Amino acid sequence: MMSVSLKKILFKGEVLSLLRGLVPTLISQIAIQDLEGKILVADLGMGSIDRKRTGPEEAILAENIKKIPVLLNDEILGWVIGIEKVEQVANFLSYLASREFERKALASETLDKYREISLLYTIASKMSNCLDVKEIGTLVIEEASRLISCTSASVMLHNEKSNYLEIISAKGTAERIKNLKISANKGIAGHVYVSGKPELVNDVTQDPRYIINETESYALICVPILTKDKILGVVNISNSQIVNYTSQDLKLFTALVTQASGAIENALLHENKLREERIKNNLERYLSPQVAQAVINEKEEVSLTTSKRKIAMLFSDIRNFTTKCEELEPEQLVDYLNEYFTQMVEVIFSHQGTVNKFVGDMIVAMFGAPSSIADREYWAITAAINMQKRIKSMPIDWIRDNFITGIGISSGDVIVGNIGSPQHMDYTAIGDEMNIASRLQGLAKGGQILVTRSVYEATQTNFQFREFGTLPVKGKKKLVEVFEVMYED
Repeated sequence: MMSVSLKKILFKGEVLSLLRGLVPTLISQIAIQDLEGKILVADLGMGSIDRKRTGPEEAILAENIKKIPVLLNDEILGWVIGIEKVEQVANFLSYLASREFERKALASETLDKYREISLLYTIASKMSNCLDVKEIGTLVIEEASRLISCTSASVMLHNEKSNYLEIISAKGTAERIKNLKISANKGIAGHVYVSGKPELVNDVTQDPRYIINETESYALICVPILTKDKILGVVNISNSQIVNYTSQDLKLFTALVTQASGAIENALLHENKLREERIKNNLERYLSPQVAQAVINEKEEVSLTTSKRKIAMLFSDIRNFTTKCEELEPEQLVDYLNEYFTQMVEVIFSHQGTVNKFVGDMIVAMFGAPSSIADREYWAITAAINMQKRIKSMPIDWIRDNFITGIGISSGDVIVGNIGSPQHMDYTAIGDEMNIASRLQGLAKGGQILVTRSVYEATQTNFQFREFGTLPVKGKKKLVEVFEVMYED
């Protein structure tokens, strides 16, 4: 609260001269006292007259003495005591006090504006290149602690999955509860998060929303982290001592948090983007870019849960690979295999397929999982034909001459999903049709593509086939009919 001193007003500039001019000659002097009764001016109005009073005259004057307060709004700053023109002097001093208060208020407001602008500039410059949300939280706390007395401060972000406010940065006694989680609609912090409005509480023990914890707060300020679209969390600053935070403290703290909100939002977006990129990079090792993006976006047609699904399965294997291995140094062989796999995976992905796994030199691909696709058999055969053609056009002569592949394709119902142990799981498919596709691949000679009747019936208008024969399958009474896809090299 700004204070105005009556003594400073009296002895500032020409004030006393003005007062003496206002009351040049009186029959009795005027005295001015401060609020405690100390005489500041004792002889106002005497001028050059210095008459001696007789006893009866002094008594008459004493009966007429007035004591008028000098006021600043409703606050008494002191007294004007005398007989004549006492009201005029008191009113003049009250006017001067009011002017002094307005001047101080203007200076204080200007200073506050400067502090606010300086604060925003400082915090903006520090956060401009920061993309770590915890580091931004620490900066907010440091700046707030520098400006406002506190024993504890924390930044809490809302976890949408758990619906809790969780501390990401803390200082002082709040560090002891950095693992604390508060329901998004509980406590003062929860109330501020839900309402989106900052609050100042100067005695939390009297607030029924206050959750008692190890910070032992007495007074606190809580401000929401607001962005254009949503509320991200809250920032708290508190003191365990008996203090009275002011509206100016609330204003400064709100300005600081508002400035930090944009930086926190950018940091969260950056973190999400990095996380998404990591997931995407990992997924794109096995899924086509389109399917990987669909998994990230959680579209309805994508499911990684275990279920029975109709898919087409493709098995591709290099003929006589073990013999070919003996012709090369291990390092050279690995380089060639990596080049071969890179080219084959590119073909599979471009035909909406998913790479299920590599087993030695064998590639296993699925069409229709985890993303359902129409015409899965068509895409599997098209991919197989283009895989055979891609080998013939690869730039490395040795690969073109020696990586001769046989491909088997089957389609039908299989169990697809995450299968394995808690320590390691694979997204794969199991079922008879997988076994049949593997058997067909084993039968296929170099350059051949063999398919089951289900694949033939689904694509007989799209490709040319010839009957290959029948295949006995363990556990099945009926023989499996096999067809060869006829294509031009």
